[in-house]
Amino acid sequence: MTNGSPVTDAERPRLPLIEICVEGIDGLLAAQAAGADRVELCASLVEGGITPSFGTVRAALELATIPFHVIVRPRGGDFLYSDAEYSSMLADVGALSELGVAGVVVGSLNADGTIDEKRMGELVQAAGPLNVTCHRAFDMTRDPAEALETLIRCGVGRVLTSGQRDTALEGVALLADLVRQAGKRIIILGCGGLDPRNIAEVRERTGLTEMHFAALKDVPSAMRYRNPRVGMGGTDLDREYRNTVTDAAQVATTIAAAKA
Repeated sequence: MTNGSPVTDAERPRLPLIEICVEGIDGLLAAQAAGADRVELCASLVEGGITPSFGTVRAALELATIPFHVIVRPRGGDFLYSDAEYSSMLADVGALSELGVAGVVVGSLNADGTIDEKRMGELVQAAGPLNVTCHRAFDMTRDPAEALETLIRCGVGRVLTSGQRDTALEGVALLADLVRQAGKRIIILGCGGLDPRNIAEVRERTGLTEMHFAALKDVPSAMRYRNPRVGMGGTDLDREYRNTVTDAAQVATTIAAAKA
């Protein structure tokens, strides 16, 4: 849309809408150059994605030409948060709303595997006008049909899910069920190992209108000097000199397969 003019059919993205999960500003730039419709902006994808720095978010606001949603997840691991962690999530959502990002990606569970309805409702309220997605905390719930109804009551706009399996192909039956259950009340954003070989099949078998994937590859560090005796975490010392980046070519190829 430009200058308040309505979006024409030619300008609307062809379904499915494609969201790319990226780490940092370089990932966002690669994804949008490759034709992504939207980005989920994260840090530390090795942990499944945690909240990026606000410097990264501000840079994204300056450079993005497509919408991006920011994950609000204070740490890796489970989705059962302490009071202090939850307070930090509320503060992050409020700050991101003030910055004017397009959306936030959040999730909070109870110890019994149900959606924490109180906290999710409060996070939606804190987000104000922003789009709100529940991330794959949903895939760790004990009853997906019940969890979906809870998220709808909370006012969540979409849920990211692989159908509670490692890959969308494995979870295809549940994904199709969730699409039917959701109707027009909430968007099912399908994910899980999607690539050029399977994304069209998953779309055909589920009826998904939005799909999400990360197209990542490892590249060697450009560092010439390397200290083999020091690691910044863990035991994989070579990891200090190996960077994981968004593969723009794979993004473009997978999008083409999805929208063919």
